Amino acid sequence: MRLDKKISSLDNLIYSNYRVTHGLRMGVAFVLTFLIVRLTQLPEATWPMITLVVVMGPISFWGNVVQRVSERIIGTVGGSIAGMAALWLELYSLPLMLTWCGLVVFASGYLALGKRAYAGLLLGVTLAVIIGAGPGDMETALWRSGDVLIGSLLALLFSSIYPQRAFIHWRMQMADYLMSLNKLHSAWLSPNMLERPRLQKKLKQAMAQMIKMRALHAASSKESHVPREVFDATQTLCRNLLCTLELLADAYWSSRESHFIMLNARTLRHTQRSILNALEKLSLMLRNGSMGDELQVSVQLNDSALELQELMQSMNRGKNNEAQIYGYVWLSMQVTDQLKSLGDLLTTAMDKQEPVVVAKPES
Repeated sequence: MRLDKKISSLDNLIYSNYRVTHGLRMGVAFVLTFLIVRLTQLPEATWPMITLVVVMGPISFWGNVVQRVSERIIGTVGGSIAGMAALWLELYSLPLMLTWCGLVVFASGYLALGKRAYAGLLLGVTLAVIIGAGPGDMETALWRSGDVLIGSLLALLFSSIYPQRAFIHWRMQMADYLMSLNKLHSAWLSPNMLERPRLQKKLKQAMAQMIKMRALHAASSKESHVPREVFDATQTLCRNLLCTLELLADAYWSSRESHFIMLNARTLRHTQRSILNALEKLSLMLRNGSMGDELQVSVQLNDSALELQELMQSMNRGKNNEAQIYGYVWLSMQVTDQLKSLGDLLTTAMDKQEPVVVAKPES
Protein backbone atom coordinates (compact mmCIF):
# COMPACT_ATOMS: atom_id res chain seq x y z
CA MET A 1 0.00 0.00 0.00
CA ARG A 2 1.04 3.65 -0.47
CA LEU A 3 2.28 4.83 2.88
CA ASP A 4 1.72 8.52 2.13
CA LYS A 5 -1.79 8.13 0.72
CA LYS A 6 -4.25 10.73 1.94
CA ILE A 7 -6.72 9.48 4.53
CA SER A 8 -10.08 9.78 2.78
CA SER A 9 -13.39 10.77 4.34
CA LEU A 10 -14.55 7.14 4.17
CA ASP A 11 -11.37 5.97 5.92
CA ASN A 12 -11.84 8.63 8.56
CA LEU A 13 -15.44 7.50 9.18
CA ILE A 14 -14.53 3.80 9.37
CA TYR A 15 -11.42 4.15 11.51
CA SER A 16 -13.09 6.61 13.85
CA ASN A 17 -15.71 3.92 14.50
CA TYR A 18 -13.47 0.88 14.12
CA ARG A 19 -15.19 -1.14 16.86
CA VAL A 20 -18.55 -0.81 15.13
CA THR A 21 -16.94 -1.67 11.79
CA HIS A 22 -15.23 -4.70 13.29
CA GLY A 23 -18.48 -5.93 14.81
CA LEU A 24 -20.35 -5.54 11.51
CA ARG A 25 -17.59 -7.35 9.62
CA MET A 26 -17.66 -10.27 12.06
CA GLY A 27 -21.45 -10.49 11.96
CA VAL A 28 -21.61 -10.59 8.15
CA ALA A 29 -18.70 -13.07 8.00
CA PHE A 30 -20.38 -15.39 10.51
CA VAL A 31 -23.69 -15.40 8.63
CA LEU A 32 -21.98 -16.08 5.30
CA THR A 33 -19.86 -18.85 6.83
CA PHE A 34 -22.97 -20.45 8.29
CA LEU A 35 -24.67 -20.40 4.87
CA ILE A 36 -21.58 -21.91 3.22
CA VAL A 37 -21.40 -24.68 5.82
CA ARG A 38 -25.13 -25.40 5.63
CA LEU A 39 -25.30 -25.44 1.82
CA THR A 40 -22.21 -27.64 1.43
CA GLN A 41 -23.31 -29.89 4.32
CA LEU A 42 -19.84 -30.16 5.78
CA PRO A 43 -19.39 -32.75 8.54
CA GLU A 44 -18.31 -31.34 11.94
CA ALA A 45 -19.73 -28.03 10.70
CA THR A 46 -19.34 -26.09 13.95
CA TRP A 47 -15.55 -25.83 13.66
CA PRO A 48 -15.35 -23.40 10.72
CA MET A 49 -17.62 -20.94 12.58
CA ILE A 50 -15.73 -21.36 15.87
CA THR A 51 -12.43 -20.82 14.08
CA LEU A 52 -13.77 -17.74 12.29
CA VAL A 53 -14.75 -16.07 15.56
CA VAL A 54 -11.50 -17.07 17.30
CA VAL A 55 -9.28 -15.74 14.49
CA MET A 56 -11.17 -12.53 13.66
CA GLY A 57 -12.48 -11.65 17.12
CA PRO A 58 -9.51 -10.44 19.18
CA ILE A 59 -7.59 -8.63 16.44
CA SER A 60 -9.09 -6.64 13.60
CA PHE A 61 -6.06 -5.17 11.85
CA TRP A 62 -4.71 -6.74 8.67
CA GLY A 63 -1.14 -7.01 9.90
CA ASN A 64 -2.20 -9.08 12.89
CA VAL A 65 -4.84 -11.18 11.11
CA VAL A 66 -2.29 -12.57 8.61
CA GLN A 67 0.05 -13.62 11.42
CA ARG A 68 -2.81 -15.04 13.47
CA VAL A 69 -4.13 -17.13 10.54
CA SER A 70 -0.66 -18.44 9.69
CA GLU A 71 -0.02 -19.45 13.29
CA ARG A 72 -3.48 -21.00 13.47
CA ILE A 73 -2.75 -23.12 10.40
CA ILE A 74 0.68 -24.17 11.72
CA GLY A 75 -0.76 -25.11 15.10
CA THR A 76 -3.73 -26.90 13.53
CA VAL A 77 -1.60 -28.97 11.16
CA GLY A 78 0.82 -29.91 13.93
CA GLY A 79 -2.00 -30.70 16.35
CA SER A 80 -3.84 -32.76 13.71
CA ILE A 81 -0.79 -34.91 13.03
CA ALA A 82 -0.19 -35.36 16.76
CA GLY A 83 -3.89 -36.13 17.36
CA MET A 84 -4.13 -38.77 14.65
CA ALA A 85 -0.94 -40.35 15.93
CA ALA A 86 -2.54 -40.45 19.38
CA LEU A 87 -5.71 -42.14 17.99
CA TRP A 88 -3.56 -44.75 16.26
CA LEU A 89 -1.52 -45.40 19.44
CA GLU A 90 -4.73 -45.77 21.47
CA LEU A 91 -5.63 -48.86 19.40
CA TYR A 92 -2.54 -50.61 20.75
CA SER A 93 -1.77 -49.11 24.15
CA LEU A 94 -3.63 -46.52 26.21
CA PRO A 95 -0.61 -45.74 28.46
CA LEU A 96 1.52 -45.12 25.37
CA MET A 97 -1.16 -42.84 23.94
CA LEU A 98 -1.35 -40.87 27.21
CA THR A 99 2.42 -40.53 27.30
CA TRP A 100 2.40 -39.19 23.75
CA CYS A 101 -0.36 -36.70 24.58
CA GLY A 102 1.55 -35.54 27.66
CA LEU A 103 4.65 -34.84 25.55
CA VAL A 104 2.65 -32.93 22.92
CA VAL A 105 0.90 -30.80 25.55
CA PHE A 106 4.28 -30.16 27.19
CA ALA A 107 5.54 -28.86 23.84
CA SER A 108 2.36 -26.78 23.51
CA GLY A 109 2.89 -25.15 26.90
CA TYR A 110 6.57 -24.52 26.18
CA LEU A 111 5.87 -22.91 22.79
CA ALA A 112 2.93 -20.89 24.17
CA LEU A 113 5.41 -18.75 26.11
CA GLY A 114 7.60 -18.06 23.07
CA LYS A 115 7.39 -15.92 19.94
CA ARG A 116 4.83 -18.24 18.30
CA ALA A 117 2.54 -18.36 21.31
CA TYR A 118 -0.70 -18.77 19.36
CA ALA A 119 0.68 -21.64 17.26
CA GLY A 120 1.84 -23.40 20.42
CA LEU A 121 -1.56 -22.94 22.05
CA LEU A 122 -3.37 -24.28 18.98
CA LEU A 123 -1.13 -27.34 18.99
CA GLY A 124 -2.65 -28.42 22.31
CA VAL A 125 -6.19 -27.29 21.43
CA THR A 126 -6.23 -29.23 18.14
CA LEU A 127 -4.86 -32.31 19.87
CA ALA A 128 -7.79 -32.16 22.32
CA VAL A 129 -10.28 -31.75 19.47
CA ILE A 130 -8.87 -34.70 17.50
CA ILE A 131 -8.62 -37.24 20.33
CA GLY A 132 -12.22 -36.45 21.24
CA ALA A 133 -13.29 -38.18 18.02
CA GLY A 134 -12.81 -41.64 19.55
CA PRO A 135 -10.20 -44.43 19.19
CA GLY A 136 -9.16 -44.92 15.57
CA ASP A 137 -11.79 -42.53 14.14
CA MET A 138 -9.50 -41.00 11.54
CA GLU A 139 -12.31 -39.76 9.30
CA THR A 140 -13.80 -37.51 12.00
CA ALA A 141 -10.30 -36.35 12.95
CA LEU A 142 -9.53 -35.38 9.36
CA TRP A 143 -12.84 -33.53 8.95
CA ARG A 144 -12.30 -31.56 12.13
CA SER A 145 -8.78 -30.60 11.05
CA GLY A 146 -10.00 -29.62 7.59
CA ASP A 147 -12.88 -27.58 8.98
CA VAL A 148 -10.49 -25.60 11.18
CA LEU A 149 -8.33 -24.83 8.14
CA ILE A 150 -11.44 -23.81 6.16
CA GLY A 151 -12.48 -21.47 8.97
CA SER A 152 -9.00 -19.91 9.07
CA LEU A 153 -8.99 -19.30 5.33
CA LEU A 154 -12.50 -17.79 5.45
CA ALA A 155 -11.37 -15.48 8.26
CA LEU A 156 -8.45 -14.38 6.11
CA LEU A 157 -10.78 -13.83 3.13
CA PHE A 158 -13.32 -11.71 5.03
CA SER A 159 -10.56 -9.71 6.74
CA SER A 160 -9.01 -8.91 3.35
CA ILE A 161 -12.16 -7.16 2.09
CA TYR A 162 -11.46 -3.46 2.74
CA PRO A 163 -9.15 -4.41 5.61
CA GLN A 164 -8.58 -2.15 8.57
CA ARG A 165 -4.90 -1.27 8.60
CA ALA A 166 -3.10 -0.51 11.82
CA PHE A 167 -0.75 1.88 9.99
CA ILE A 168 -3.60 4.17 8.94
CA HIS A 169 -5.06 3.97 12.44
CA TRP A 170 -1.64 4.90 13.84
CA ARG A 171 -1.42 7.89 11.49
CA MET A 172 -4.84 9.13 12.60
CA GLN A 173 -4.07 8.70 16.30
CA MET A 174 -0.68 10.37 15.93
CA ALA A 175 -2.30 13.29 14.08
CA ASP A 176 -4.88 13.68 16.87
CA TYR A 177 -2.14 13.48 19.50
CA LEU A 178 -0.11 16.26 17.86
CA MET A 179 -3.21 18.46 17.67
CA SER A 180 -3.78 17.77 21.37
CA LEU A 181 -0.24 19.02 22.06
CA ASN A 182 -0.97 22.05 19.90
CA LYS A 183 -4.04 22.91 21.98
CA LEU A 184 -2.24 22.28 25.29
CA HIS A 185 0.74 24.44 24.31
CA SER A 186 -1.55 27.18 23.00
CA ALA A 187 -3.54 27.23 26.25
CA TRP A 188 -0.45 27.13 28.47
CA LEU A 189 1.25 30.06 26.71
CA SER A 190 -1.78 32.14 25.79
CA PRO A 191 -1.10 35.89 26.32
CA ASN A 192 -4.74 36.35 27.33
CA MET A 193 -4.42 34.21 30.48
CA LEU A 194 -3.73 35.93 33.82
CA GLU A 195 -3.04 32.67 35.65
CA ARG A 196 -1.73 29.31 34.54
CA PRO A 197 -4.65 27.26 33.20
CA ARG A 198 -5.41 24.00 34.96
CA LEU A 199 -5.06 21.37 32.28
CA GLN A 200 -4.15 18.27 34.28
CA LYS A 201 -7.12 16.33 32.93
CA LYS A 202 -6.20 17.20 29.33
CA LEU A 203 -2.59 16.32 30.05
CA LYS A 204 -3.55 12.87 31.35
CA GLN A 205 -5.76 12.31 28.31
CA ALA A 206 -2.87 13.16 25.99
CA MET A 207 -0.57 10.79 27.91
CA ALA A 208 -3.14 7.98 27.72
CA GLN A 209 -3.63 8.64 24.00
CA MET A 210 0.12 8.33 23.43
CA ILE A 211 0.41 5.08 25.41
CA LYS A 212 -2.52 3.58 23.51
CA MET A 213 -0.68 3.98 20.20
CA ARG A 214 2.02 1.49 21.25
CA ALA A 215 -0.42 -1.39 20.66
CA LEU A 216 -0.41 -0.52 16.95
CA HIS A 217 3.36 -0.65 16.42
CA ALA A 218 3.77 -4.36 15.65
CA ALA A 219 0.90 -4.56 13.16
CA SER A 220 1.87 -1.22 11.56
CA SER A 221 5.43 -2.45 11.02
CA LYS A 222 4.22 -5.65 9.33
CA GLU A 223 1.82 -3.79 7.04
CA SER A 224 4.18 -0.98 6.01
CA HIS A 225 7.52 -2.86 6.27
CA VAL A 226 8.84 0.13 8.22
CA PRO A 227 11.20 -1.08 10.98
CA ARG A 228 9.58 -1.40 14.38
CA GLU A 229 12.37 0.81 15.76
CA VAL A 230 10.97 3.79 13.83
CA PHE A 231 7.62 3.52 15.60
CA ASP A 232 9.25 2.95 18.99
CA ALA A 233 11.55 5.96 18.50
CA THR A 234 8.54 8.08 17.53
CA GLN A 235 6.74 6.97 20.68
CA THR A 236 9.72 7.89 22.87
CA LEU A 237 10.10 11.26 21.17
CA CYS A 238 6.39 12.04 21.61
CA ARG A 239 6.65 11.28 25.32
CA ASN A 240 9.73 13.49 25.67
CA LEU A 241 8.01 16.27 23.72
CA LEU A 242 4.98 16.22 26.02
CA CYS A 243 7.21 16.37 29.12
CA THR A 244 9.32 19.20 27.67
CA LEU A 245 6.23 21.24 26.81
CA GLU A 246 5.01 20.83 30.39
CA LEU A 247 8.38 22.01 31.72
CA LEU A 248 8.21 24.93 29.30
CA ALA A 249 4.86 25.94 30.80
CA ASP A 250 6.36 25.64 34.31
CA ALA A 251 9.14 28.06 33.37
CA TYR A 252 6.67 30.41 31.68
CA TRP A 253 4.45 30.71 34.77
CA SER A 254 7.16 30.41 37.45
CA SER A 255 7.07 34.09 38.51
CA ARG A 256 5.06 37.16 37.59
CA GLU A 257 8.12 39.30 36.75
CA SER A 258 9.74 36.79 34.39
CA HIS A 259 6.33 35.97 32.91
CA PHE A 260 5.79 39.56 31.74
CA ILE A 261 9.33 39.75 30.36
CA MET A 262 8.80 36.59 28.28
CA LEU A 263 5.32 37.71 27.30
CA ASN A 264 6.72 40.82 25.64
CA ALA A 265 9.80 39.20 24.07
CA ARG A 266 9.30 39.23 20.30
CA THR A 267 11.69 36.32 19.65
CA LEU A 268 9.97 34.06 22.17
CA ARG A 269 6.52 34.87 20.82
CA HIS A 270 7.73 34.03 17.32
CA THR A 271 9.12 30.72 18.61
CA GLN A 272 5.81 29.91 20.29
CA ARG A 273 3.95 30.49 17.03
CA SER A 274 6.52 28.36 15.18
CA ILE A 275 6.04 25.48 17.61
CA LEU A 276 2.25 25.67 17.30
CA ASN A 277 2.49 25.87 13.53
CA ALA A 278 4.89 22.92 13.41
CA LEU A 279 2.57 20.72 15.49
CA GLU A 280 -0.37 21.62 13.27
CA LYS A 281 1.51 21.01 10.02
CA LEU A 282 2.88 17.65 11.17
CA SER A 283 -0.64 16.63 12.12
CA LEU A 284 -1.95 17.64 8.70
CA MET A 285 0.95 15.86 7.02
CA LEU A 286 -0.05 12.61 8.72
CA ARG A 287 -3.63 12.94 7.48
CA ASN A 288 -2.97 14.34 4.01
CA GLY A 289 0.32 12.59 3.24
CA SER A 290 1.99 15.77 1.96
CA MET A 291 5.77 15.59 2.36
CA GLY A 292 6.20 19.27 1.46
CA ASP A 293 4.75 20.35 4.82
CA GLU A 294 7.60 18.63 6.66
CA LEU A 295 10.19 20.66 4.71
CA GLN A 296 8.39 23.91 5.56
CA VAL A 297 8.26 22.90 9.23
CA SER A 298 11.99 22.12 9.26
CA VAL A 299 12.93 25.51 7.73
CA GLN A 300 10.68 27.39 10.15
CA LEU A 301 12.08 25.55 13.18
CA ASN A 302 15.65 26.15 12.01
CA ASP A 303 14.94 29.88 11.91
CA SER A 304 13.47 29.77 15.41
CA ALA A 305 16.44 27.80 16.73
CA LEU A 306 18.87 30.40 15.33
CA GLU A 307 16.91 33.23 16.93
CA LEU A 308 16.93 31.43 20.28
CA GLN A 309 20.68 30.86 20.08
CA GLU A 310 21.25 34.57 19.41
CA LEU A 311 18.97 35.41 22.34
CA MET A 312 20.90 33.12 24.70
CA GLN A 313 24.21 34.65 23.59
CA SER A 314 22.90 38.16 24.21
CA MET A 315 21.63 37.08 27.63
CA ASN A 316 25.10 35.74 28.50
CA ARG A 317 26.82 38.94 27.31
CA GLY A 318 24.38 41.07 29.27
CA LYS A 319 24.61 38.79 32.33
CA ASN A 320 20.83 38.62 32.38
CA ASN A 321 20.79 35.08 33.68
CA GLU A 322 17.48 34.95 35.50
CA ALA A 323 16.90 31.22 35.87
CA GLN A 324 13.29 31.16 34.67
CA ILE A 325 13.98 33.10 31.47
CA TYR A 326 17.19 31.25 30.67
CA GLY A 327 15.46 27.91 31.33
CA TYR A 328 12.53 28.88 29.15
CA VAL A 329 14.81 29.76 26.23
CA TRP A 330 16.79 26.54 26.62
CA LEU A 331 13.62 24.42 26.78
CA SER A 332 12.29 26.19 23.69
CA MET A 333 15.45 25.12 21.85
CA GLN A 334 14.89 21.54 23.03
CA VAL A 335 11.32 21.59 21.71
CA THR A 336 12.44 22.82 18.29
CA ASP A 337 15.06 20.06 18.11
CA GLN A 338 12.53 17.43 19.15
CA LEU A 339 10.01 18.63 16.56
CA LYS A 340 12.64 18.48 13.80
CA SER A 341 13.55 14.92 14.83
CA LEU A 342 9.88 13.97 14.99
CA GLY A 343 9.34 15.35 11.48
CA ASP A 344 12.25 13.23 10.21
CA LEU A 345 10.83 10.09 11.82
CA LEU A 346 7.33 10.68 10.48
CA THR A 347 8.75 11.24 7.01
CA THR A 348 10.69 7.99 7.32
CA ALA A 349 7.51 6.13 8.28
CA MET A 350 5.40 7.59 5.48
CA ASP A 351 7.93 7.73 2.66
CA LYS A 352 10.25 4.73 3.10
CA GLN A 353 12.37 4.73 -0.04
CA GLU A 354 15.87 4.23 1.33
CA PRO A 355 16.99 2.39 4.47
CA VAL A 356 17.32 4.84 7.33
CA VAL A 357 19.33 4.25 10.49
CA VAL A 358 17.19 5.41 13.39
CA ALA A 359 18.89 6.66 16.53
CA LYS A 360 16.66 5.98 19.50
CA PRO A 361 15.85 9.22 21.36
CA GLU A 362 17.00 9.48 24.93
CA SER A 363 14.37 8.64 27.51
